[in-house]
Amino acid sequence: MSKVPDLVKRLFIGRALRSTQLHEQLLPKRIALPVFASDALSSVAYAPQEILVILSLAGASFYHYSPWIALGVVVIMLTVVASYRQNVHAYPSGGGDYEVANTNLGKNAGLTVASALLVDYVLTVAVSVANGVDYVGSAVPFVAANKPLVAIVIVVVLTVMNLRGLRESGAAFAIPTYAFMVAVIGMVVWGVFKLLVLGDELRAPTADYEIRAEQTDLAGFAVAFLVLRAFSSGCAALTGVEAISNGVPAFRKPKSKNAATTLLMMGLIAVLMFSGIIGLGLASGVKVVEPTHAPEDILKDGQPIGPGYHQDPIIAQVATAVFGAGSFWFFVIAAVTALILFLAANTAFNGFPVLGSILAQDRYLPRQLHTRGDRLAFSNGIVLLATFACVLIWVFQADVSKLLNLYIVGVFVSFTLSQIGMVRHWTRHLRTETDPAARFQMQRSRVINAFGGLMTGIVLVVVLVTKFLPGAWIVCIAMPVLFLMMKAIHRHYSSVADELAADEGAVDETMLPARNHTVVLVSKVHKPTLRALAYARATRPSTLEAITVGVDKDEAAELQAEWDRRGIPVPLKILDSPYREITKPVLDYVKSLRRRSPRDVVTVFIPEYVVGHWWEHLLHNQSALRLKGRLLFVPGVMVTSVPWQLQSSDRLKGRPGPWERGSVRRPYPESRVDEVRK
Repeated sequence: MSKVPDLVKRLFIGRALRSTQLHEQLLPKRIALPVFASDALSSVAYAPQEILVILSLAGASFYHYSPWIALGVVVIMLTVVASYRQNVHAYPSGGGDYEVANTNLGKNAGLTVASALLVDYVLTVAVSVANGVDYVGSAVPFVAANKPLVAIVIVVVLTVMNLRGLRESGAAFAIPTYAFMVAVIGMVVWGVFKLLVLGDELRAPTADYEIRAEQTDLAGFAVAFLVLRAFSSGCAALTGVEAISNGVPAFRKPKSKNAATTLLMMGLIAVLMFSGIIGLGLASGVKVVEPTHAPEDILKDGQPIGPGYHQDPIIAQVATAVFGAGSFWFFVIAAVTALILFLAANTAFNGFPVLGSILAQDRYLPRQLHTRGDRLAFSNGIVLLATFACVLIWVFQADVSKLLNLYIVGVFVSFTLSQIGMVRHWTRHLRTETDPAARFQMQRSRVINAFGGLMTGIVLVVVLVTKFLPGAWIVCIAMPVLFLMMKAIHRHYSSVADELAADEGAVDETMLPARNHTVVLVSKVHKPTLRALAYARATRPSTLEAITVGVDKDEAAELQAEWDRRGIPVPLKILDSPYREITKPVLDYVKSLRRRSPRDVVTVFIPEYVVGHWWEHLLHNQSALRLKGRLLFVPGVMVTSVPWQLQSSDRLKGRPGPWERGSVRRPYPESRVDEVRK
């Protein structure tokens, strides 16, 4: 029966890959583009509409501001793309905005960016999937009636696909993403050709409708604020631009060059699609308002359109104007748009786990997020992202209008701090650079980053002001909570590392107890390890060795060097683990000892931490617990824990154990005592 879960896992996830096969999972540009750009490209399906929806509050006459707003969004997008092309060259490790802020602005700024991005990645999954379900639900009644359930099922499917590995999931998602790009660009090109060459008139389904203005007699500051609000909503087109800078390690060599080229391709395609959709929308007379207000605010012949009216999104209206209602190409546009909205979540599935791994390596998140799964993906991060996204979808019932109010706050926090960090980066390098050509390039880059930081900062302020009460306050609470949690985790790991740091010199002979053993498991050279080794030597075994699992070659080499430098009088054996497993190599080695000497008893000593808080159990001893659970079922093998009490365990000293507490609450009956004595 134990093989059944493994068979199911292999069916859905695929066979395990060796660590040496990591280079096979690296992406060429043609696959990296749909993997990392699906979020940014999908935003053109709704960002132009967001601009018109906000301007419609003052009536359709305010649509004449939309070309200038769109131009502003395009300038910001190109500026951000140009900035991130410099980011991937300067910081190619995959840390992205987090590394830029952490290096140039300090650890607190880096954690602020990290918390903003982690929250935004979760929201990206929730918003993208909910938006796609909304799109499909307009045509399929079952989907509309069960939006939360359908959305969660889609998240689960995306999770399984990403657990299969970056390359395999990228290949699966490449065709729909390219289909969306070709379809939308083809629609834009054909629409412009019909307008400028054939002289045809494009008429959207809402071209003859009017819009009832909710805000009238606007002037001065009110007009400026409305335009800024529309601009901030249109900047949703920038979401996902940062994903490539976080995914540089996933590219084939030369990584930075390929990532920068992919980023430029993504930026140019997104600008073309964004500009084309809003341009054709205005040329065809598209009218859109807030979907919930459509029956009252859309007028036909001076009268409200009525409760039975369904407002098509801008991309559907443009497709109708260009290709005709009900045409084949209209349905193609509708299908690929719905699909790309689902796949937009895949950008977060690639960004969140990588960022989580880097934060775990820096000891700001649990270490489990730093390990790769069977398919060389950061499986724990993928599952964690999917879990949080499903919770959000269920809590908000897949309501896009509610989820959107939480959206893009985090990404503009990271944009702004990253731009400021890059300004300081160039300023620092300018102090030492003497070559005139290099100084000119740095000064130009600094101007670009400064302009980008100013513009994204303005957008951030407008977004916070306009979306705070409708729901952005939740993000403003979630980010500081996540920030403080990461600080607490880092403080805990740091205090434990200081507490466990081994003193210089050989094994402390005064710690020798009188026990026997054969094998001591080692992860690092610290106090718990030295205690276990001293314990082992005291037992005077016939054979004694320390073993460690070589998951990472560099770490194994460092451990061997530290071992030799200290002159520890116990041989260290490094077990190879091509699939990054810890339990199986140890089990195989212990079983080989049993096969060589079937009459002997093998005793395995495992150093363990004794902690005083429940949450510390989540951060420590996970590998030890799994290993003990497997070793207990191997005949002839004894397992002994060598405890090391952390300072947090002091709070539990002197407390009665579970059996003792039970005895205090329920004294053993005197009659039962007499029976036992007899």
